[in-house]
Amino acid sequence: QVQLVESGGGLVQAGGSLRLSCVNSVRINSRATMAWYRQVPEKQRELVASITTDGTTTYADSVKGRFTISTEYNKHTVYLQMNSLKPEDTAVYYCNLQIPGPATFWGQGTQVTVSS
Repeated sequence: QVQLVESGGGLVQAGGSLRLSCVNSVRINSRATMAWYRQVPEKQRELVASITTDGTTTYADSVKGRFTISTEYNKHTVYLQMNSLKPEDTAVYYCNLQIPGPATFWGQGTQVTVSS
């Protein structure tokens, strides 16, 4: 059973940095996409960044140049390095895994709060 466990959220001042981690409980042998989404109250969950097993990355325009997604597939882990954080980055950040089938899995979320 796939489980995604996020960590690394917290409170940081504007301009600061945080690194989110997401550990997948099972090894993925097929093509997969891992991603980070975020959600604020009363708004839809939005894609922040994604990375495929061949290393292709995508980013939301609002985070380009500030956030970096990376993986350690042998450790079943995806990271989101967040630099130059802004108050508008405040949200619950969710880890997401998509595998052929298709099947989609979500983590429980981790809160990121950026103070001005």
